[in-house]
Amino acid sequence: MVNWIWLFFILAGFVVAAMNGNIGAVTEAAFEGAKTGVTVSFGLISVLVFWMGIMRIAEDAGLLQKLAKLLSPFVRYLFPSVPKDHPAFGYILSNMSANILGLGNAATPAGIKAMEELQKLNPEKDTASAAMCTLLAINTASITLIPTTIIAIRMNFGSQNPTDIVGTTLAATAIALAAAIALDKWYQRRSASSHTPPPAKPPAAGK
Repeated sequence: MVNWIWLFFILAGFVVAAMNGNIGAVTEAAFEGAKTGVTVSFGLISVLVFWMGIMRIAEDAGLLQKLAKLLSPFVRYLFPSVPKDHPAFGYILSNMSANILGLGNAATPAGIKAMEELQKLNPEKDTASAAMCTLLAINTASITLIPTTIIAIRMNFGSQNPTDIVGTTLAATAIALAAAIALDKWYQRRSASSHTPPPAKPPAAGK
C-alpha cells in the first residue's frame, strides 16, 4: 500500500508540474534531491562508524550485559507470560539495551529473534500475542540515551551544537515509552475483560 501511495504522489507531482509548465523544475529538484541524499549518506558514514565503534567497545566491556541485568525486573513485569529462562527473555533484554544505547543495528536482529521465540509461545499462530504486541510497542517507542543518527545528520548539515538534542530526545522518548506501555496495558486489560466468561447463574430452586 505504501508503494502505491508514493507512486501516486510522484505521478501527481509530474502531472501538476506538466499542467503548469514547470516540468523542468521538477526534474531539477529530483536530481538535486538525489545529490543531497548521496552527500548526506557519505557525511553520516564517519560519524556513525565512530559512534558504533564506541558502542561496540561498551558492548564488549559488558555494559550491555549490566544494563540488561538492571532491566530484568522491568522486563519480567512487562512480559509476565514469558518464562524467565526462555530464550525470548534474553533477546528482549538485548533488544531493549541496544535501543537505549542507540545501537539500532544491534537492536534489529535481537528484536527479530525475540519475535521468533515469542511466536513459538503463541498459541494462536495467525494472531500476534500480547507479548509480541508489547515488544513491538516498546521497540518503536524505546528510550534513547544517545540519538546517534540525528546527531550525525545535524553535524553533516553544519550544526554548531549537534548534541543539544540529547536532553529533549531523552524526554520525548521517555514520554513515548510511558504512553506505549500505558496503552499496551490498557488494551490487555480490556481484551482480558472482554474474554472473561460471565458468572454462572445459580440453579433454580426446585418446588
